[in-house]
Amino acid sequence: MILSSPISGLNLNLGGTLVKGGSVRPQPKVSLSQRRGMTLNGGSGKPSFSSTPGGALQVTDTGQMRLNTKPTSLLSSYSQYIDVSTGSLNFAGKASLDAHGVNFASGTSFKISLDELELLGELGRGNYGTVTKVLHKPTNIVMAMKEIRLELDDSKFRQIIMELDVLHKCVSPYIVDFYGAFFVEGAVYICMEYMDGGSLDKLYAGGVEEHILAKITESVVRGLKVLKDDHNIIHRDVKPTNILASTKGTIKLCDFGVSGNLVASIARTNIGCQSYMAPERIKSKNPEDAITYTVQSDIWSLGLTLLEIANGSYPYPPETYGNVFSQLSAIVDGDPPTLPELRFSHEAVGFIKQCLNKDALLRPTYAKLLAHPWLVKYRTLDVDVSGWVKLAQEKRKLGVLDVKKPALHMGGAIGGR
Repeated sequence: MILSSPISGLNLNLGGTLVKGGSVRPQPKVSLSQRRGMTLNGGSGKPSFSSTPGGALQVTDTGQMRLNTKPTSLLSSYSQYIDVSTGSLNFAGKASLDAHGVNFASGTSFKISLDELELLGELGRGNYGTVTKVLHKPTNIVMAMKEIRLELDDSKFRQIIMELDVLHKCVSPYIVDFYGAFFVEGAVYICMEYMDGGSLDKLYAGGVEEHILAKITESVVRGLKVLKDDHNIIHRDVKPTNILASTKGTIKLCDFGVSGNLVASIARTNIGCQSYMAPERIKSKNPEDAITYTVQSDIWSLGLTLLEIANGSYPYPPETYGNVFSQLSAIVDGDPPTLPELRFSHEAVGFIKQCLNKDALLRPTYAKLLAHPWLVKYRTLDVDVSGWVKLAQEKRKLGVLDVKKPALHMGGAIGGR
């Protein structure tokens, strides 16, 4: 049985498969519920690249994408993850990926393959690979495709499955949408929503006005609350590079590779960007304490992130930027930074102050943050976030440079540029 779909030129059958029914030129609008588990495979599903192991994405002179031909036979030693005979990547009890898509243990499948994608340009490079802007030709949807090159490191595999797990489970207007993923001989490719405004660290030069900051805060807090309340997940890497904006005015969280599941409200393993790490995560000398922390640590990171966006620069003194130890010492031993009272209201200053309380037990919950008078004040106001994003992009084009970042300020956006 075929049902009509709001995607122009496409029909949706009850099995969740998109069937092309004509040429599609305008970029379609697809609701979150319609994307969950739908099949995006409109072609043969057969990859058009060499079957020789490689993993790094390359572009031919004709604009086609293919993989390089450098051997990765060492990956065969990771037989608990990689099935060399089928070319699949398996996470026992969680998911399996191959060249045609990803199948989750929950029964949800996302079918997509490399030959369906047209390269539109590079969005950025990170520690583990490249993020590319691509067009999914069968549906005419523009996506951000994140390449993660596999290494002989168990932590890499854990990060991949965590990111996939979070993206496919967490359906929210405050978290980037997930379109699918596939594995091709040495690399995992994750396709997600393209946010054309890019990450906030590319937009905040010179700082932002309070009404814009309030709208950003509302979206980020709601996204973090969805992770915590609905999925028992702590982000663990909240920072401006992991918050994306669109020219439609939407603000969304991304990059969940180091997120962690909470057990009795405690996450284990001390990972994340140290520039935004809460004091309790840095200063503990007890090995057991050093790897346990609560969701309140994310609220500290949220406070620093908002302060950076508001001021247009990292909140701690510039003299700490080039010295890791000076920076960590400032976080642990110094007074928490604050919003300038001449530029921001008493409510805004108080909101940030609560987030940056050095006593983790005294930091508010996400529910309390959403009930804070500052956010309540701006919640019903019509704020042109879209206009701010577009203006910030124009300023970048005119040569407004990014502010200097501290030594530990690392990472890059996955869904925009």
